[in-house]
Amino acid sequence: MTLDTMDAKQRLNSLKQWLHQYSAPAAEELIERLPNGEIRCYACGHRCLVKPGRDGVCRVRFNDGGRLLVPFGYVAGVACDPIEKKPFFHVLPGSDALSFGMLGCDLHCGYCQNWVTSQMLRDPASVGQAKLCQPEQLVEAAIQHGSPVVASTYNEPLITSEWAAAVFRQARAKGLRCVYISNGNGTPQVLDYLRPHMDAYKVDLKTFDPRRYRELGGVLENVTATIRMLKERGFWVEIVTLVVPGFSDNPEDTKRMAEFLAGVDPLMPWHVTAFHPDYRMGEAQGYRRTTVEDLMRMVELGRQAGLKYVYAGNLPGQVGEWENTRCHNCNATLIRRCSFLVRENRMNADGLCPECSVKIPGIWGKAGGYGDGRVRRIA
Repeated sequence: MTLDTMDAKQRLNSLKQWLHQYSAPAAEELIERLPNGEIRCYACGHRCLVKPGRDGVCRVRFNDGGRLLVPFGYVAGVACDPIEKKPFFHVLPGSDALSFGMLGCDLHCGYCQNWVTSQMLRDPASVGQAKLCQPEQLVEAAIQHGSPVVASTYNEPLITSEWAAAVFRQARAKGLRCVYISNGNGTPQVLDYLRPHMDAYKVDLKTFDPRRYRELGGVLENVTATIRMLKERGFWVEIVTLVVPGFSDNPEDTKRMAEFLAGVDPLMPWHVTAFHPDYRMGEAQGYRRTTVEDLMRMVELGRQAGLKYVYAGNLPGQVGEWENTRCHNCNATLIRRCSFLVRENRMNADGLCPECSVKIPGIWGKAGGYGDGRVRRIA
């Protein structure tokens, strides 16, 4: 063992010890107590059997002498993000979302853009920082910045659902909307636990190839089941697929993905977004940026499957009408966008198309925040 390796392991152990100080007991709804102090955790689709003294796959939910302790009382980042960055296109367009994240993830995607926090307890090269805070502080920051939405994001929120629920309870009491930006590796237990506190849920459907999902540390069937369960429980749901050339853009897989989504709900928005080489899937590893042509192939497959709201993202100004929202009934343009900036919004709080009066699916109302498409880091 080299000195560098020892230093890295010591650093990870020190971080884990620090984080364990800022924990709370897991919600009873999310655990099953078993003999010998073992606990089954239902916060995510891994459903880890956590033995005393051990962590779950996420590394942040751990068994302390027969008690499952979970992250609580800190954040690893806070910002006012445009809601379009999440991306939600059918939730209060043009608004800002007070966005907070913690540390850890139940997957290990090689292209993660938030790896410095999500992989903090796996990768010694990560450099995320944690800051103590209380739910009231996050809600007050949302109100101060005029953000009508509070979002749990950046790392995987399912594994820190107790903290999110604590924040969301206070946010909803102030009339704010609450949302998850998640990989969708859920369980019935965690979705039932979250439903009273949340309005909308964005799922990253990363690929439709089970083998590829396993490479990321996940199971495709868990995510497809979560999407169905979210719709059954009345969450507003939008789906995002990052188009990674050579990894998640196989035409047959994409066709089956689009058909699956249309079978769940043809009015559910599907965002196909451009990838740039990052983390462990860089240009040196043979990965290239997504092109407009790559995105347009995905858009066409979505249209052929019958999806009515398909969006192309991360290439602002290059994808024509596919950044805009158009009525699924009369094709009138309702919202014009460029990247995270809403240039025109014809939607009213009633959610009806101003041309044909058909109901447009989503959460509509008065926008709040700065409305200029910029990201404002707070902590």
